Parts: sequence; structure tokens; C-alpha cells
Amino acid sequence: MATSTGVRVSPLRVAVASFIGTTVEFYDFLIYGTAAALVFPKLFFPQASPAAGILLSFATFGVGFIARPLGGIVFGHFGDRIGRKRMLVYSLVGMGVSTVLIGLLPTYAQIGLAAPVLLTVLRLCQGFAVGGEWGGATLMAVEHASADRRGFYGAFPQMGAPAGTASATLAFFLASQLPDAQFLAWGWRLPFLFSAVLIVIGLVIRLKLTESPEFSAVVQNSAVRRMPIVEAFRRHWRQIVLVAGAYLSQGVFAYICVAYLVSYATTAAGIDRTAALFAVFVAALVAVAAYPAFGAWSDAVGRKRLFLVGVVLMAASVFPVFALIDTGSALLFGVALVLVFGLAMAPAAGVTGALFSLAFDADVRYSGVSIGYTLSQVVGSAFAPTIAAALYAATQSSDSIAWYLVAVSAISVVAGTLLPSDRSAPEAAVVKG
Repeated sequence: MATSTGVRVSPLRVAVASFIGTTVEFYDFLIYGTAAALVFPKLFFPQASPAAGILLSFATFGVGFIARPLGGIVFGHFGDRIGRKRMLVYSLVGMGVSTVLIGLLPTYAQIGLAAPVLLTVLRLCQGFAVGGEWGGATLMAVEHASADRRGFYGAFPQMGAPAGTASATLAFFLASQLPDAQFLAWGWRLPFLFSAVLIVIGLVIRLKLTESPEFSAVVQNSAVRRMPIVEAFRRHWRQIVLVAGAYLSQGVFAYICVAYLVSYATTAAGIDRTAALFAVFVAALVAVAAYPAFGAWSDAVGRKRLFLVGVVLMAASVFPVFALIDTGSALLFGVALVLVFGLAMAPAAGVTGALFSLAFDADVRYSGVSIGYTLSQVVGSAFAPTIAAALYAATQSSDSIAWYLVAVSAISVVAGTLLPSDRSAPEAAVVKG
């Protein structure tokens, strides 16, 4: 159970490395969402009607989340046994290979039904790899930080989600400048293939990190558990359930904003595809700047309090956001995304890393936080775009989608309220063997 050797690196360097790693992984995961909205219905489900094609495409998007809990269990188990750093390297490689292969995949016109089947398989591989990413990256940042700066440094891995969104959206924005025929023929593949370059950069950075000092303490105290997943459920089942419920709204909102609203804007609101992608890019950049600000603030005023404020703001923004989008104005669509994705989500998202991870003891922390997080992804995020598309198809109104978002926000408020206070969380607890 040896940990990494070498001089311990600074908390800021670890946090930045975690940010870059999660950015790469979320770029890989999220370019699929953009492609599901803009490309896959035509290339992989051409036999379906436009509405059915979108539903099927978003369904394959959701399939990736099904593999997340398995990835969370496997990566969490070994992350609590052999270390956080090594598992993060494995997750990065797994995600990168799957993404590049999607970029090389033949379409339905070339190989028929095998095309959507292979697309689904590779999406499952993506989901498995990313299932262990967030928990490990968050723990590396939080566990290297001092107790009074964990909110700030814990926000860096969280920043990877909007940064990955911005990168993925920019990649598709640039590719979409091609004529439609070229974009559909080969241009859509470029963002997937570019992942190979990002993976190399991420690996170089992660291989230079040292192991988490709290995991090193677990090893030194001979407290490494033979079955961390069993211990996590035995000691922290309540926290696992509460983490899943608390994150529910955040995951649903994120994937509605990133995946569904691009499709909604271009098909229902009549907004130009390029303008819609640019709006997502701008909103994501705002989020990247806002997350660490709220993370730092939480170190002074309390992480749980800011988390609940963020969830309430998300719910309050829903109806104004759809009212802006339904105007059909590209500018107001951008304002709407900045409002919800860039600002309203920031108080909750900025403190999520520290708040959730510190609810678990260090010897089972990777398992506990990964399982809670990935369970929420399956229950909420996985089919959020599909549910939104189905609601709109059934009602021809955005109000049904808005009420859906309000409902998941209410669940997160209840779960967040019941989470252990960040002032009493077992921040450095190591159970001795």
C-alpha cells in the first residue's frame, strides 16, 4: 500500500492539477452531450422521426450515467486501498481512449445498426471511467488543503465541469463553422479526436502529483480497509443517500443547460445553432470564475449555508430563464444561461467538493463520496435531457420542464438540510485498524 514518494507539492498546485484533469475528463464526457443534441440524431438514428431521433440520441447520452455507479464503486474501492493518485490516472486513460474511438466510429449509413450499438458501448465505457474521476480529484484537492482553506481548494475540481463544458462547446462551435455537409461528414469528429492531445497533457500533470497526505496517514495507521465499500455503507449509509439527494438538482440543471437547452433553443425557440453554442461557452466561463469565489467565501461563512442558498437560487431562476429563452432572442438566450448556469448554480457548486467529501471518514472517503455522487447522476442527470424532451413533446410548453426543475431543487434542499454540518464533519478522521 505504498504511497507516492517525493516532496509534497503545494495545495494550490494539487488543486490546479485537479482542475485541469477534471476539465479534460468533462470535456470528453460533455462533447457527447453536444453531439447528441446536434449530430447523432441524423448520423446514428436517421430512420427515426426528428423528435424520436432526439429522444434516442439523448437516451444514449443517459446510458453513460448507468455505468457511473459501477465506476464509482470500483475506483472508490481501489482509491481507498491503493491511493487516490493512481486511480485518477486510470480514469483519465479510460475516458480518453473511449472518446477517441467515438470520433473514429462509422455511422449508421456505413455499418447500419452496429453503429448505434457501438456508440452505446463506448458511452458506457466513458461513464465507467468518469465515475471515479470526480471523487478522486476532489479528495486530492481537499485532503492536501489546510482545514481553513478546504472550501476554496475544493472548488477547483468543481471548476472542471464548466471549464470542460466551455472547452467542449468551443470545440463544437469551431467545428460548426464548416458548411453543414462537411460538418456532418467529418467535422463533428474533430472535437472527439482532439481529446488525444488533452489526455497527454492531463497525464503529464497528474503523474507529477504526490499522494494525498490523509490517505498516507490511513496507510501509516494500518487503517486501510479490505472492503471500503462495505465499510462506507455500514458507517455512512445516511451520508451516501443525502449526498445523492443534495447533488440531484445540480446534476439535472447542469445537463439540462449543457445538452437539452441547445437542442431546445435551435428547434423550439428558433435560435441559431452557432449562437446557442456561444451562449453555453460564455455561461461556462462565468461559472469557472464564480466557483472558487464562493468556495473561498464558504471557508468563512460555512459551506452548508452557501450550498442551500445556491439550490434555492437555482429553483428561483427557472421560470425567468425559460421566459427569456422563449423570446427567440439569441442575446436573451445567452443572458438566461449566464443567469442559471453561470451564477445561480455557483454558490452550491462552489462548495460541493468540500461539503460532500468531508462528510466521510478518510479511510472510506473515496468510496462514500463517489457512490453518493454517481447514484445522483443515475437517478437525476442520466435522463434529464430525455425527460425534458419528453415533457416538451407532451405539453408543447416549457412550463412542464420548469416545474420538473423546481421539484428536483426541492429534493436537494431537504437532503442538503439534513447533511452533517461542515463545522462538525469528520474532516480528518482516520479510523485506526
